[in-house]
Amino acid sequence: MGDTVVALRSNVSPMFDVMSEQLITAITTQLHAVIDPYNKSALTAGRALNRIEVGDQTVVIHLTKGYPVSEQTQAALTTLVLDALTAVDLQGRDVQLAIAQDIISHSAQQGVRTVEGVKNIIAVASGKGGVGKSTVSANLALALAAAGAHVAVLDADIYGPSQPRMLGVSGKPEALDNKMLLPMRNHQLKIMSIGFLVEEDTPMIWRGPMVTQALEQMLRGTDWTNDGQEVDYLIIDLPPGTGDIQLTLSQKVPVSGAVIVTTPQDIALLDARKAYKMFDKVSVPVFGVIENMSTHVCTQCGHEEAIFGAHGAQKMAEEYNLELLGEIPLEMAIRELADSGTPTVVAEPASATASRYQDIALRIAGKLSIKKKDFSSKFPNIVVENS
Repeated sequence: MGDTVVALRSNVSPMFDVMSEQLITAITTQLHAVIDPYNKSALTAGRALNRIEVGDQTVVIHLTKGYPVSEQTQAALTTLVLDALTAVDLQGRDVQLAIAQDIISHSAQQGVRTVEGVKNIIAVASGKGGVGKSTVSANLALALAAAGAHVAVLDADIYGPSQPRMLGVSGKPEALDNKMLLPMRNHQLKIMSIGFLVEEDTPMIWRGPMVTQALEQMLRGTDWTNDGQEVDYLIIDLPPGTGDIQLTLSQKVPVSGAVIVTTPQDIALLDARKAYKMFDKVSVPVFGVIENMSTHVCTQCGHEEAIFGAHGAQKMAEEYNLELLGEIPLEMAIRELADSGTPTVVAEPASATASRYQDIALRIAGKLSIKKKDFSSKFPNIVVENS
């Protein structure tokens, strides 16, 4: 809360300076009490409040947030600020909110080597197959990109890669002189998948060590910054279960946090709990739970029905003190658009379902933004050798 806030105005009377300082103090006090809906902390926490400019007719509040600042973010925070300042006598001045974004690297497991050019890695897991985890992963990545972040997707489902089809990408990645691979691109995303390296109908008949080696090669053998731009968020679409891929992820990949996807069905929730406990044991924070196929929406009348059960993810979230990040309905359009290579967020960005994905993505980014900063890149590597 120890922000230094000043009014910017030159050639003014001392009386105006005193009045503006008093106004700034009153505004700052109100802003400290506003809760950011995306990270659940004070709006001004973490030196987010830069300065307040007081003019004859306007008050401009400058904020910097550690998550993507989209039109949706700007509108939501502006509404909260305006509501909070109704208790302040602004003397007829209009309030303007200027929000900048500064997405930094956040801490991961101790002792795990960072990935060159990637600031934060978010794992999307389910524990059970068939709950729509890959569809959710694709739409969350697209929502973060649409909000203004630089986003990449790593399809870690070696046995059943689906991101090439869902994100509408075909072909093979280009190999550079240093043997690094260039990620494929579409919909403002950088994408890497084993599906680019084999034919779509070719089965991957590999044992565990080959699978984990493939994951590491795709992760560290991809030039994520060939275009000169670091990746703010790398979304890893995990396979179902808690096996080799998940173990490699926890031991060798610097994961900033994870998200659990489930349906309301009891059987799906059993495996979702296992996924949560796996991340908990390896000290990877879980940002929350997403309930997919929450309700079925009739295409004829719009009626919603909880055909897989109701409030399952909510109960799990309460049981483990997690946040229910959002609920996605079971809609034919979600499946059709994903199959066509243009998921909901890019095909129907103004739809209610796209808005749900966008809100969930911002909540995840918001929760990540209040984690500790990663200082590992600031320290040199220390090597001890026998002389």
